Amino acid sequence: MPPHKLLLRPKLLFTTLAALALGACSPPQAKDPQADTSAAIANQVILPTYSRWVEADRQLAISALAFCAGTADLTTARADFLHAQKAWAALQPLLIGPLAEGNRAWSVQFWPDKKNLVGRQVEALISAGQPIDAQSLTTASVVVQGLSAYEYILFDSKPELADATRKASYCPLLVAIGERQKHLAEAILAGWTGTDGVLAQMSKFPNQRYADSHEAIAEVLRVQVTALDTLKKKLGTPMGRQSKGVPQPYQAEAWRSQSSLKSLQASLLAAQSVWLGVDGKGLRGLLPADQKALAEKIDSAYAAALHALDANSRSLTALLEDPAGKPVLDDIYARLDGVHRLHQNELAKALNIQLGFNANDGD
Repeated sequence: MPPHKLLLRPKLLFTTLAALALGACSPPQAKDPQADTSAAIANQVILPTYSRWVEADRQLAISALAFCAGTADLTTARADFLHAQKAWAALQPLLIGPLAEGNRAWSVQFWPDKKNLVGRQVEALISAGQPIDAQSLTTASVVVQGLSAYEYILFDSKPELADATRKASYCPLLVAIGERQKHLAEAILAGWTGTDGVLAQMSKFPNQRYADSHEAIAEVLRVQVTALDTLKKKLGTPMGRQSKGVPQPYQAEAWRSQSSLKSLQASLLAAQSVWLGVDGKGLRGLLPADQKALAEKIDSAYAAALHALDANSRSLTALLEDPAGKPVLDDIYARLDGVHRLHQNELAKALNIQLGFNANDGD
């Protein structure tokens, strides 16, 4: 072997051993708890909730066809609506991505309806006598595209008292809304789970949506704070907190079906699921050990608010009409306010998140 090659072999061996030694001494790559939590919330909390929403809307589309064909009664049709309403309510604290953009949420449910636009526009559309289907509905007003219009037909137009001709006049719109909601939900879910969709963006960083995992966690908390503030408005507005104490029962979400408080409860449970996560992979798990007292305060606040809602068996309308209902509603509102303020103030500070303005500011 040439002498110069004999000289190179010890040098190569030394270089290799040195590289191995340096690798052994290098610290392992640090774990990113916020990235783990973001991915867990996306996969284990948000995605299943979106999937349940899609399934509920698929059933709603089937239900509309069955009711209009006379193979399902009004009671069944109303139950399917309430299931879809609950699925939508659960989704509201999780509006990250396409559904939170471009006022798409109004296509699902139009609220607040301060001037009875739902009733007026549904009746105007029916009276116009124009063909109605899911495709034509996409270019119609958002007021008649979603659950609020569907609810009006089943609960306020009194189809159980109407003759067959009147029921038939509503059915094309009912069927169209069912199809519209199913297609919308499926499209949103597909966009959420597709390549470079929000599911992927919340799971691996950086990406075109988030520079790092902290940005993703910050958006999760901002959405939570906005949703909790919205829950207060959904209760406070019909209570009269924005109208000098004069109750406004028709300003409640889903007042026609008397499901306003059940919707609040579903939304609050969904918000709690983001806080707790699955197997501890929620916002709570990001708090350091020295924030144990705050974690327990938020636990207690959720438990108290949910207990206040669960302990009441009366509808919002019934409580508003009864003077004895005022302290019940005041207590529920105070509990919701407590959860909201803990998130907005103490939790945001503990997680080093600047909230800025939310979607309700200025309302």
